[in-house]
Amino acid sequence: MNVQLTRTRTALVVSGLLLAVGAPTAYATLDDGTASAPSRGEPYVQTQLFFGTARPDGGPAVTDRQFMAFVDKEVTPDFPDGLTVQSGRGQWRDASGAIEKERSYELILLYPVGRAAASDGKIEEIRRAYAKQFGQEAVARVDDRAGVDF
Repeated sequence: MNVQLTRTRTALVVSGLLLAVGAPTAYATLDDGTASAPSRGEPYVQTQLFFGTARPDGGPAVTDRQFMAFVDKEVTPDFPDGLTVQSGRGQWRDASGAIEKERSYELILLYPVGRAAASDGKIEEIRRAYAKQFGQEAVARVDDRAGVDF
């Protein structure tokens, strides 16, 4: 009986070791980057900009009216084909290390990949203009590729 128990334990230990070694490989093959949704639309870049409204100097927060006037003046002339603005709440750690919680705006721009180089400078100017006009430390930017179909 002791020999049978030892064999069973050995088999369990070997099985466990094989599972432990093989599991990372199995999980790695689940998403190898080649599986994707059906391709639809044209190749575009999606840029998201995140604008805070609290002023570091303690002044009044940027209002909806001020932000939309900024969009009309600084964004629309360079991106007249369309854009999306969403209101939200956000937080980030400022230069002094404090966590700031504030009302914020997300601006979403879509533009063809072929216009990415030309759009980059325009987007950076939007970021600089907002930071300067409203005394902000930063405007966050996220870029991603997307298939877009209108």
